[in-house]
Amino acid sequence: MERLNFTKMVGVGNDFIVINAGPKELSVLAKKICDRQTGIGADGVLVIEKSKMADFRMRVFNADGSEAEMCGNGLRCAVLFSGIKQKVKVETKAGIYEGEITGEDRVKVKMEEPKDMKLNFPLKVNGRKIKVNFINTGVPHAVVFVEGLDKIAVDIIGSAIRYHDKFKPKGTNVNFVEIIDEDNIKIRTYERGVEGETLSCGTGSVASAVIANYKSPFDCSRGKQITDSKINVHTQGGVLKVEFKRVISEVRDVYLEGEAKIVFEGGIYV
Repeated sequence: MERLNFTKMVGVGNDFIVINAGPKELSVLAKKICDRQTGIGADGVLVIEKSKMADFRMRVFNADGSEAEMCGNGLRCAVLFSGIKQKVKVETKAGIYEGEITGEDRVKVKMEEPKDMKLNFPLKVNGRKIKVNFINTGVPHAVVFVEGLDKIAVDIIGSAIRYHDKFKPKGTNVNFVEIIDEDNIKIRTYERGVEGETLSCGTGSVASAVIANYKSPFDCSRGKQITDSKINVHTQGGVLKVEFKRVISEVRDVYLEGEAKIVFEGGIYV
């Protein structure tokens, strides 16, 4: 057996095990140590490696062992973990991202410009038709607007959408969103790879904020070429701030900011 040193971190409810590069069979390792009964317990594992293109490289392994392209809250935790006080560049499978520590236990990252947005298409889920929106914010996200968010069966409906034929072969994350006002939304997320509801999702918060801006009755962008939006996303784990510009029909300069914390450090035998 070998001792693996780790750092446990939380980004607005999303929890991660952070390790430095080295161990082999990372997919198998992630499944074992993310288990909340027999391992450390986490939504995913962040592997920090050297990079020739950025300050460091971050790889993301979900609790089911699959490797994700990117993770917004994971990215914020990785920036805090680095301890670098100025702006840093982070290499991921989805590209290179910038981030900075903006205060005590607070991190802001620049996200990539969303793509592949599709609004209001019908989807048959569990025998009934619902309207779904889709956007890619580094990873794929379906967004469904609801009323009475607290009563939604996130795991049941989320799983049906996540594995729907429409999103094959890779599937999608699923966000259920309730609009509070022009500056605030509430969301609950079914996360692909975790295969259940998580307390927070960074890329899901960005996806939900952007699509809510297009759908909201409070949308002030109509008739304007450039508008700035700042939306507070209320997740089960806390509040994330999403900022972006709408330039005609495009979304640019997207930022995600919120709390990130080191919870504890330790070692596990693997």
